[in-house]
Amino acid sequence: MIAPTGAALQSSDSQPAPANDRPAIARLSITAPRKDDDREPDKRPLDLRLITRLLGYMRPYANRRNWLLVTVVLRSIQLPLIAWSIGAIIDGPITGHAPRAAVVDALCLLLLAGSTQVVFHFRQRLALELGEAVIHDLRRAIFAHLQRMPLSFFSKTKIGRIISRVTSDCEALRVGVQDVLFVSLVGVGQMLTAAALMLYYDWALFSVVVAMSPVLWILNRYFRQRLSVAFRVMQEGFSRLTSTLAESINGVRVTQAFVRERTNQRLFRDLLDWHGQNVMKAVRVEGLLLPLLELNSQTFIAAMLLVGGYRVLYHDMPAGDLIRFFFLANIFFSPIQILGNQYNQALTAMAGAERVFALLDRQPDWQDAPDAVPLPPIHGTVELRDVTFGYEPDRMVLHEINLTAQPGQTVALVGRTGSGKTSIINLIARFYLPQQGEVLIDGHSTRAITGDSLHHQMGIVLQQNFLFTGTIRENIRVGRPDATDGDIEAAIQALDCLDLLQALPQGLETQVGERGAQLSLGQRQLVCFARAMLANPRILILDEATSSVDTLTEMRIQRSLARLLAGRTSFVVAHRLSTIRSADVILVLEEGRIVQRGTHSELMATGGLYAGLVEQFIRGVAA
Repeated sequence: MIAPTGAALQSSDSQPAPANDRPAIARLSITAPRKDDDREPDKRPLDLRLITRLLGYMRPYANRRNWLLVTVVLRSIQLPLIAWSIGAIIDGPITGHAPRAAVVDALCLLLLAGSTQVVFHFRQRLALELGEAVIHDLRRAIFAHLQRMPLSFFSKTKIGRIISRVTSDCEALRVGVQDVLFVSLVGVGQMLTAAALMLYYDWALFSVVVAMSPVLWILNRYFRQRLSVAFRVMQEGFSRLTSTLAESINGVRVTQAFVRERTNQRLFRDLLDWHGQNVMKAVRVEGLLLPLLELNSQTFIAAMLLVGGYRVLYHDMPAGDLIRFFFLANIFFSPIQILGNQYNQALTAMAGAERVFALLDRQPDWQDAPDAVPLPPIHGTVELRDVTFGYEPDRMVLHEINLTAQPGQTVALVGRTGSGKTSIINLIARFYLPQQGEVLIDGHSTRAITGDSLHHQMGIVLQQNFLFTGTIRENIRVGRPDATDGDIEAAIQALDCLDLLQALPQGLETQVGERGAQLSLGQRQLVCFARAMLANPRILILDEATSSVDTLTEMRIQRSLARLLAGRTSFVVAHRLSTIRSADVILVLEEGRIVQRGTHSELMATGGLYAGLVEQFIRGVAA
């Protein structure tokens, strides 16, 4: 390049990003290969299908997009016009020694330069607004899609990968929309305008430009595949890094309890080492490409000096035309370096687009059938008919389960850990569908009804209940969003626990903290009991619901739980004898099969597995 003209004419649209501001490098990493490597296969970096789909998210903002394209066109024309005008002033009034005309032309040039900054302001502003709008819609679509996915998806997908789709992948797309797309359009338009003007002035000199084009094509073709692999692998590595970090934070209690800090630090250090190695590989490739592009530009300038100088000396070409051609040539080549960097960022955006759209296109393992109907108000009859189920197709955890619960009955599920108790609960709640057999609610197969209509008539209290960030009152209101403050207090009073919650620092307005961290385990369970009481469900599920409540508190709520269970079909999974002793039916499970059923007294009289479990419990309490 010619340094003085380059500094004067190169716009902000074509400024190369500084090394410390290149998201294609700074945000990415890679981990070591593993046997369970589930990285996505490499795909073609620039996919027209993905680009077209991404552009489709701009349709709701067509007016803003169209004005942005207008500014792109103006920006593409303005800079070559400035170069042409500078050459015209030098070739005209300055060469002709006309100072007054030179002053007038300089003022006109100043107005033109000022207009370029106005256009640049709106081009940049509209691009930022459009990019934010597109990413806003994408993130909303991802979150809505995640809410529709069944539990099987979340049990198989690492939380870090899900988070990275909404964070780093969407941010890569933001760069693609706000920066890569429109900056590249300005650069290409600038080159085309400058090329047209150069062709108009001198086709022989312009042929030098044409001669250098194959060199650019060869460079881009050679480095394209190398950069594609590098950036896609690094983007996938960042997802692994995020997943590892999230896992470490969630498991910090176990880490500290088992003195695993050094091991985790070593594993994370190894991960970072791989990150550094792969970043350096990508930096070396990128660091080689951009200088080669710059060298190509400088070689062109030298060639043009030789050809242009010869034509001025021996073919009567005006020297002013050669000067004007130099200015236009600088405008032609100034975008090349930034286009090379934009190409790198485009590869990252494509990797992000592939991951985001792959998630959006992923169909749930199952969902409401097209002809599913809302479940009418139910009485509460629940039947499992020849049900066989497994979380993996080749590994069944329940085998030929048959049970019937009548309205108002309390069914207790008892068995050793892993016997299938929670799996039965998951099927009744329709978190999963069985591979064989049917789950019936008042005679309606759960396959034929909508999930929302079932869950609106069902309440669940789990051992590890989740509390949302907010107040106790807000968490209880989850059970019935339209409930009044009086309804909430009445539900708590029915559980005989109002005094326990009101004794907290701010009473029902106490902030529970993230995942209920500000409350004890027992207090969290009380909030969940109140939530279920407020919902007033026809089917109630208690999965280890009193395991976190101390014995004194449990004695206080036993009577309230009896009122909560009265008139409702209830399924209780518990290890405490007091919770299941009064159940109407006790089902004893072993290795995914029901091996005993009856009341407490009947099963104790029969002996067998249940009696043995009760004896173990009594001995444990006595010890």
